[in-house]
Amino acid sequence: MRGTEETGTDAADLAALRELARVFCERELVPHQERWREQHKVDRELWHRAGRAGLLCLSIPEEYGGGGGTYAHEAVLVEEQARAGDTAWGVAVHSTVAAPYLLAYGTPEQRRAWLPPMATGEVVAAIAMTEPGTGSDLKAVATRARREGDEYVISGSKTFITNATQADLVIVVARTGPGEGAHGLSLILVESDRPGFRRGRVLEKIGQRGQDASELFLDEVRVPADRVLGGEPGRGFAQLMEQLPQERLTIAITAVVAMETAVESTLAYTKERTAFGRRVFDFQNTRFTLAEAATEARVARTFLDDCLARHLRGELDAATAAMAKYWTTERASRVVDQCLQLHGGYGYMAEYPISHLWVDQRVQRIYGGTTEIMKEVISRQL
Repeated sequence: MRGTEETGTDAADLAALRELARVFCERELVPHQERWREQHKVDRELWHRAGRAGLLCLSIPEEYGGGGGTYAHEAVLVEEQARAGDTAWGVAVHSTVAAPYLLAYGTPEQRRAWLPPMATGEVVAAIAMTEPGTGSDLKAVATRARREGDEYVISGSKTFITNATQADLVIVVARTGPGEGAHGLSLILVESDRPGFRRGRVLEKIGQRGQDASELFLDEVRVPADRVLGGEPGRGFAQLMEQLPQERLTIAITAVVAMETAVESTLAYTKERTAFGRRVFDFQNTRFTLAEAATEARVARTFLDDCLARHLRGELDAATAAMAKYWTTERASRVVDQCLQLHGGYGYMAEYPISHLWVDQRVQRIYGGTTEIMKEVISRQL
């Protein structure tokens, strides 16, 4: 993030990474947006190019092929991707969600098997939590994995899974033990080429159309028992709860960038566009609206940078991460909508970036836990 260089991590290192990430995004992401929206996925080669550029698994230790950095490094890439206007590439799921699960909980064998190829782009990772009937309620997961000798046999379905069309490895949330609720949930590493594993359709979304959110089906998929993440079944819910604050912080980063980008682009547009013989910016309503939006963005940035600093110190609690996710995504929707309004009819035209920013931003209030779930998380710690 723009404030990342001030969080205690080496500023020169982060600045160099930011330049690399910005150039990569401008060259490899920006020119392909329309085509990716049409095909509903990025090119598989993009992952290899990112791997060669050293932009995958930035916070994973070098011994596992990663960049050896911290979450601050991941945040820089997430921000530059968002600033480029791209929501198609599922690098955040791959590097800031899936890889940290393996690093934090994986056995030495699991880390050595999967993290190095994830860092090169040879392996693309996804995590399959959500099911058609569960939404944000992870305790209601119905996918089951029954033990048969030295194997688990997994049956169930997942939906809204980012990277689903290209994933080689999927971390599947499944019920391995008896009972309901949080008890008996495990995270299981499933290769996508196993018999019974099937990819469903790419879902037709109103926004983020270049991203391949899809359905996944597991029909008696057999995996070795040692594919349970960490080797100890029944730990899945605790693992999810420990990692979700970082995922929600990542969403907050993209929301804040959406606000800043909307304000910047709208300032430029209103200073160039004329109406009734005056620049649109010269109308008091325009100036006041942008003053409010710029203030919202500045406040959000300050809060976000504080959360990032807390996270880097290991002090970001679940409630504060939920506050960041809830507050920034709600404010971003409002700010982007106000900025689109200042574009007039052109703001509704697909050729203007503000139109994509507007529709892409809406889902941020839903995934990673809805706004309503965030309020529940916050209220429980009041």
